[in-house]
Amino acid sequence: MYIRWIPNALTSLNLVAGLGSMLVLQTGRVGISALFVVFGMIIDGLDGRVARWLRVESEFGRILDSLSDIVTFGVAPAMIMYHEVLRHLGVLGDLVAILFPLCGALRLARFHTQRGPADTFIGLPITAAGGVEATLALTKSAFEPAAVFLSAATVLLSLLMVSSIPYPNFKRLSYPKSMLVLVPLMALLIACLLRFQIVGTDVLIFAVLGLYAAYGMIHAIRSSILGRKHGNGDVAHGTKKS
Repeated sequence: MYIRWIPNALTSLNLVAGLGSMLVLQTGRVGISALFVVFGMIIDGLDGRVARWLRVESEFGRILDSLSDIVTFGVAPAMIMYHEVLRHLGVLGDLVAILFPLCGALRLARFHTQRGPADTFIGLPITAAGGVEATLALTKSAFEPAAVFLSAATVLLSLLMVSSIPYPNFKRLSYPKSMLVLVPLMALLIACLLRFQIVGTDVLIFAVLGLYAAYGMIHAIRSSILGRKHGNGDVAHGTKKS
């Protein structure tokens, strides 16, 4: 009877991670605050799978998941970026900080009202956007001027969430048997990178999520270019469609 509450408990833990992130941020421990967001991402990837495994998926769980996501991956990452960079930009920084969770909320609302292929997201998922935003804030020393670059990146992430660019849904993809070998090898590689301090945890997480965010843009640009080429080809052969 109570087994159906297990996924909801995980989702609630995701929400706790977002709230904890903002509480820790008040003490100035930005790195720990960002790790709370990353922890929330891990939990967010589990609750849906557990619900499907136990066959206890519900509308209550889906709504709770979205409410948790807007806090953990919308508000918390925006506050981390605000603490690190945006607060120094005056009203402009305030507007950019507001834009991120606002677009995240619109992204979640659209997700619940539009149904598409199960293996595809329309627009950058707020979970990925929040992870990029939180870890990107930790790399501010690598960019100059940091305020301009990170503000622009925040706006870009916000727009990607409400865009119509398709992104793969790894939660629904089926994986080949070769992944049983590749996953342990990748885990070993990551462990070595961290152990010998070749890269930091924040940089590694940002790199992975950043590549996912960039994938959609590159795919959309490529599709647009190919579409124009095909369109020009039709015109050249007198077969332009009406």
